[in-house]
Amino acid sequence: MSSYIPESVRLKEKRDALLKAKQVAEALKKENSRDHYHTEYVKRAERYILEYQQKEKEEIERNRMARNKGLLISNNSNRLVFVIRIRGINEVPPKPKKVLELFRLLQINNGVFVRLNESTRKMLEIISPYVAFGYPSVNTVRNLIYKRGFARVNKQRVPVSTNELVAEHLKQFDIICVEDLVHEIYTVGEHFKEANNFLWPFKLNAPTGGYKNVKKQFNEGGDTGNREYLINGLIARML
Repeated sequence: MSSYIPESVRLKEKRDALLKAKQVAEALKKENSRDHYHTEYVKRAERYILEYQQKEKEEIERNRMARNKGLLISNNSNRLVFVIRIRGINEVPPKPKKVLELFRLLQINNGVFVRLNESTRKMLEIISPYVAFGYPSVNTVRNLIYKRGFARVNKQRVPVSTNELVAEHLKQFDIICVEDLVHEIYTVGEHFKEANNFLWPFKLNAPTGGYKNVKKQFNEGGDTGNREYLINGLIARML
């Protein structure tokens, strides 16, 4: 004895089967896409390691030549600086206050990446009594982004925790993963501005052991001003 299956039930089963097939196809498509991206992530990371090693050798050689000529550490334009605000709002004159706002350094222990050029060099001179700054290593840049990195997404502060988030907002600049973001920032690449604007200002801890004297320059035994490569030690104490 055959059982009767209503037409509506058969149509529903057909729709459900079609929907399931589409879901499986979409899942396979995403899996293949992830595999493709994973391979690309690895290739890029390996390429970046070689590039960073070469960049470090060139930087050491430039600084060696500068010292042999009796000059200060090579002061290249278009290099990366990390700036940390270490003093509050009390008694800050209007001009430094404006520059701090332009750099998005609104609170103590806020930090930002800055492209060093003639314009930003002058701005750093203005705010030098209120900030500590210097040249971060690639490991420091990576640690900042992985440990304290937040993205600006629809005016919200979102952790930079996945490659997908980076790709969603920066893919048009060929930045498809967190390591791409690290690379673009550290090398002050062609799309540094877009990559840097994607990042929210870093909110760091007060340094382990505290500051020595935030009212004196670093070269006078205090904390403010240019630390050059020694900024890496300060950042490590604030992560």
